[in-house]
Amino acid sequence: MNKLFFFVSLLLSLMSFKAFAQAPAAQFLIKGTLVDEQRNPVSYASVVLFAKQDSGMVSGATSDDAGRFGISTRPGTYYALVTFLSFDKKAITDIRVTNQDVDLGMILLTSNTEVLREVVVQGERSTMELSLDKKIFNVGTDLANAGGTAVNILSNVPSVAVDVEGNVSLRGSNNVRILIDGKPSGLVSMGGGSGLQQLQANLIERVEVITNPSARYEAEGMAGIINIVLKKERKAGFNGSFDIITGYPSNFGAAANVNYRRKDLNFFVNYAAAYRNTPGNSILYQELYENDTTFITRQTSENRQEGMNHSIRGGADYFFNDKNVLTGAYTWRMSKGKRYADIIYRDYLFNTSNLQRVISRTQDETETEPNSEYALTYKRTFAREGHELTADLRYLDNWEESDQYFTERAFLSDGNTPEAPVLLQRSLNDETEKQLLVQIDYVYPFGEEGKLEAGLRSSSRDMTNNFAVTEQTASGVWSPLDSLNNSFLYEENIHAVYGIMGNKVNKLSYQVGLRAEWTDVTTTLRQTKEANPRDYANLFPSAHVTYQLPDQHSLQVSYSRRVRRPSYFDLSPFVTLTDRRNFFSGNPDLDPEFSNSFELGHMKYFTRGSLSSSVYYRHTTGKVLRIRRVNELGFATTLPENLASEDAYGAEFIGTYEPLRWWKLDGSFNFFRAITDGSNLDTDFQSDTYSWFSRVTSRISFWDNADFQLRANYEAPQILPQGRRKALATLDLAVNKDILKNNGTLTLNVIDVFNSRRFRTITEGENFYTEIDSQGRRRQINLTFNYRLHQAKKQSRPAEQGDY
Repeated sequence: MNKLFFFVSLLLSLMSFKAFAQAPAAQFLIKGTLVDEQRNPVSYASVVLFAKQDSGMVSGATSDDAGRFGISTRPGTYYALVTFLSFDKKAITDIRVTNQDVDLGMILLTSNTEVLREVVVQGERSTMELSLDKKIFNVGTDLANAGGTAVNILSNVPSVAVDVEGNVSLRGSNNVRILIDGKPSGLVSMGGGSGLQQLQANLIERVEVITNPSARYEAEGMAGIINIVLKKERKAGFNGSFDIITGYPSNFGAAANVNYRRKDLNFFVNYAAAYRNTPGNSILYQELYENDTTFITRQTSENRQEGMNHSIRGGADYFFNDKNVLTGAYTWRMSKGKRYADIIYRDYLFNTSNLQRVISRTQDETETEPNSEYALTYKRTFAREGHELTADLRYLDNWEESDQYFTERAFLSDGNTPEAPVLLQRSLNDETEKQLLVQIDYVYPFGEEGKLEAGLRSSSRDMTNNFAVTEQTASGVWSPLDSLNNSFLYEENIHAVYGIMGNKVNKLSYQVGLRAEWTDVTTTLRQTKEANPRDYANLFPSAHVTYQLPDQHSLQVSYSRRVRRPSYFDLSPFVTLTDRRNFFSGNPDLDPEFSNSFELGHMKYFTRGSLSSSVYYRHTTGKVLRIRRVNELGFATTLPENLASEDAYGAEFIGTYEPLRWWKLDGSFNFFRAITDGSNLDTDFQSDTYSWFSRVTSRISFWDNADFQLRANYEAPQILPQGRRKALATLDLAVNKDILKNNGTLTLNVIDVFNSRRFRTITEGENFYTEIDSQGRRRQINLTFNYRLHQAKKQSRPAEQGDY
């Protein structure tokens, strides 16, 4: 099966990265600035340039944070098509390039302008929009995301992988910073991977991946930043979209994204409700070597998680005038769920024919998790284009309560005769998080292309975790286990300032920046009075240099220094009790890890597509990795520890291609080498691995307003300091059809067609060998109905002209 997936992935990769026809030599620049009705810049919009004589695509660009774009081309007559979600398509005709650059000035995008009739090319927004320093992935055009969650979306983003527990990695590194609308959010902050599983895909507009961030962004996140942008409208009148979801295993939900604007006031509301029942399973085989004796354990686990999630995000924009806007928003999320697990342990002596005992352990957990977030943002734009001030104030108030019951029974080898009395345990776990965040950003343009940026950020976060475990005695009394009762306090204060200067000289653009961050973190175990204060200050420089080459090529060299601070969960010493033989916890003595990241990127637009390529190198000190240790009883403890260093080298290719007007391909390929040195802990904790992963999507428009999509994913095996991870391959498919005069869309998708999304690892130590095969999510089938009210309809393309 893996060979089949490998062949399909490789075949589609070759098809998507075939040789393209070369564009003519570039000589002059067509530039402009995209703005909305309030003269706010429109970032990340697609601008495609066409040759007027044959309607062939010449080149394209994506607008930057200030709404600016630039396209190099030779002299001639052209027209451009501007597309962006929530705005009508904008056509700019009769663009004449003679012997100098052409400045189109300020280009207004509006929801009330009709598409010009003489333009025969009509297309939809690309799934991927590529630039040198940022990759943008639009959620709405990816059929596999319908009815899913943020985890499904990130699983389909090039360079990103999500493991069985919902942990996200970028380019093979699990240290990635996840933001919502560019800021930390209660939607993912406290819940981590579980928070992403509760965020519905219907609320997400796009995902931005920044692999080498500038000093503008917080320094957290070694591999880079993933920014999830939620949907929000500002069009006049009443408009919105609505979704109804059904699926198997049980996945029932509804979502609404609505806004109403009248003159200077705009209201917006996003609401989602979902019920899900997610089954999973795992198999563990372990050999323990002790005093010339081999103890063998076979462990099987069946689990399921079911719950009801509600989230609502509402707010208003008030436009004092076209230069000043104030936005207030409130987000509330409530998750109530149950988690069940049945684990069977079978213990053998020397070989699997000599069964010694059978132990069963069940978990019954009830979990409640309400989260709130308050946000206030003020934006002031000045007379000169690009001159602006933004101030943001946020407060997060999150809470989680977990009540778990465990029942354990032990039997002799016959599986029926009790070996010991029934063991009953109860675990109560209360967690709270409160965070106050203040951020101010200022941009001042100078000269023709220059720009100065400066800002400050202050964050204060307090988290508590009250952990208590009791056990029922023979007399029926619940007695506390002193070693498992404590309160963990986490206090974090991070303050930062940054400055950036950028300019453009002919074809050379540069940006240099410096960020200073002061960190003060203290963890305390209240009952045992163990305190661990950490206080450090660091500088984080960044530099980006871009050069426009002939023939529609762009080249960028970038550098940044990043940090991974141990999170609350990394530091918490409390262990999980679901599996009584495999314990997972944090490490209060964990230190931060630092990295220096270098990247050389290349961007090329072709007649029928685009290709982004890059090579990168990352040197990390204090590498954080989870280490597994097994004691003489066969009980394993896994916790994060600091290894000496890691050196990672890699090459990445991301491309889009349109072989025919009805067939679109996009794909990615990432190859890397990682050399990890953990000799500071154990001389055996070292690895040198070569690995790669690939993702290819093929989308075909086979009927009137109907599409079929197929996606293949493959992750190659990888060597780890304590063992190896086996290959993983999946295939997803989806089909959709517009109905109700193109105001509605039905989408059917199958995630993991062959039910092959299994994470398989082998871990070895001096006294043990462990093999794990787990599946956190089984094959999922979803049917989603989307209805759009007063929004731009999806328009089919004519067959006779405008193919590109």
